[in-house]
This record gives sequence, structure tokens and C-alpha cells, in this order.
Amino acid sequence: MPAKDIFHDAVRSALEKDGWTITHDPLFMRVGDVSFQIDLGAEKIIAAEKGDRQIAVEVKSFVGTSEVKEFHLALGQMLNYRSALRKVHPNRILYLAITFEVYDSFFRREFVQDVIAEHQLKLLIFDPNKEKIVTWKN
Repeated sequence: MPAKDIFHDAVRSALEKDGWTITHDPLFMRVGDVSFQIDLGAEKIIAAEKGDRQIAVEVKSFVGTSEVKEFHLALGQMLNYRSALRKVHPNRILYLAITFEVYDSFFRREFVQDVIAEHQLKLLIFDPNKEKIVTWKN
């Protein structure tokens, strides 16, 4: 089983504080002969429900030596996970959870914003110290 991202528990707590019920930790899926364990970051995904909204959250810390490389990896995972979710859990909406520091220092860059728009990535921006959701970017 892959290791949890360093912010896994902070995001889980932030979701619970925001009124979400955690339904899967992690969310396992199988599409044909390919298995996915959408995880939270370094990797484990949280799936949560709020009312009739269902989400899946991939947590990424971006603590590697290259933010660009981390972004490439995260984008590839998000595209694969979103395709799998459409087949197995079509009502779940996929979010990439990142800290507000990473959002401010990297995700506000013009090229990154263009890629986010092109691929319609949804972001959950959180404060790891307060274990609080700062904002949702749809």
C-alpha cells in the first residue's frame, strides 16, 4: 500500500470540519483489468459525500525538488483518475488538494493556470496548519 501524503490527515480533517463525511480512505476502483487506488497525495485519495454531492480528493504536497515535475505527475494522475471515475463512479467529482502556499507560489503562474483551464482541473486549496479548507476552485 502506498504511503500517505504528508497532508493526508490535514485534508481529511479539513473536509470533516467543512461538513463532509468520509466514505472511502482510500477509494479503490477497477476499470477492466486495471486497478486504481486513488490516494491522497504521496498517495491516497479521500472520497467524501456532502448531501447529494460526491467527491474524490487527491492530495499533493509538492515537496519534491521540482514543482514542474510534481505538476507533470499530478496532472497525469488526475487525468487517469478522472477517466476511471467516469466509468466506475460517474457522480464523483475529482479535486486536487494543495496547500495555499503551493497555490500562491506555483499554481498562480500563467502557464499553470492555462493548463488547469484546458484540462478543467478542480482544486481544493487548504491550510495544513489550521486543517481548514481555504477555497474550492471549480
